[in-house]
Amino acid sequence: MEHAVIEDLDRQLLNELQQEFPLSSHPFAMIGNKLGISENETLSRVTDLSDNGIIRQISAIFDTRRLGYDSCLVAMQLPPQLLDAAAEEINKHQGVSHNYSRSHIFNLWFTIATPPGVDLIQEVRRISNITRPEAVLILPALRVFKIRVQLDVTGNRDPFAMEPAAAGSASPIDRAVYGGQPSLSDIDISIIRKLQENLPLTLTPFREISDSLGLTEDGLFSIANRFISEGRMRRLAAVLRHRKAGFKANAMGVWNIPAEDIEKAGRRFTDFQAVSHCYERPSYPPLWPFNLFTMVHGHTREECISILQMMSDNVNISEYDYLFSEKEYKKVRLRYFV
Repeated sequence: MEHAVIEDLDRQLLNELQQEFPLSSHPFAMIGNKLGISENETLSRVTDLSDNGIIRQISAIFDTRRLGYDSCLVAMQLPPQLLDAAAEEINKHQGVSHNYSRSHIFNLWFTIATPPGVDLIQEVRRISNITRPEAVLILPALRVFKIRVQLDVTGNRDPFAMEPAAAGSASPIDRAVYGGQPSLSDIDISIIRKLQENLPLTLTPFREISDSLGLTEDGLFSIANRFISEGRMRRLAAVLRHRKAGFKANAMGVWNIPAEDIEKAGRRFTDFQAVSHCYERPSYPPLWPFNLFTMVHGHTREECISILQMMSDNVNISEYDYLFSEKEYKKVRLRYFV
């Protein structure tokens, strides 16, 4: 899939949409005001970018665990000739949101989530019984240092730049904390179901949503902002099709970090603007010695490799590897409470 020719103003617009889509009665007017264009022109440009496949979706980004779901990354080792068939079976599971072949002996990687009351490990075992991999790695996130996909479509930011992240320390994931949050009401769940879908591309998209729920717009915004304050919703934003936006490569950098240095390395890696995700996950030495995972996006494979080398030099860690995405089998937003 070749990248599209995108006007400079549209590039600025794409950067804005990835950062945050405003919870407002007239969101396209607010976005257009930042760029010096009218509400109608903003909507028209966003519609064209969606129709051309550059924008994949504009919707809410929820925290899976804070909605009571369990999730993990799974890696499988499969004979290359069985990859497509295995991926097809895995994609049938509605909890699978991402599924890729990658350049490694562990060549099929997918994320899976399960709702409350469904055993995640049992679901992975059930999938394994169908696909018959030679080996399986179950890789839940133990600690999250960064989750924010924000591609610089304008090209104004140096892909090798470091941009200090907000101060603070990533805490171990505590399921008891997540489970201790107030229960979601019926209207909460109805709103989640609506906001997780692609936003209507109209001048007043939230009016359509609130009307369908029997709420006022202010009532909808109040609950959505509560989701944000509770950490259940990160933000509402656009997700792009990376290749069409010019980012032809992404590498999963995996690192073997001494336990006492994981915090330091994770903090450092979050500062790299090319890094969208950074997690601590379990290792399985000697088969899989890596315990820190970073996703790096670049215009070329060579750019990704150079960024990873810079990261290695920055933390003085030489034991790492990188896995490039070779084929995208599935990439969707996980749909909750369906």
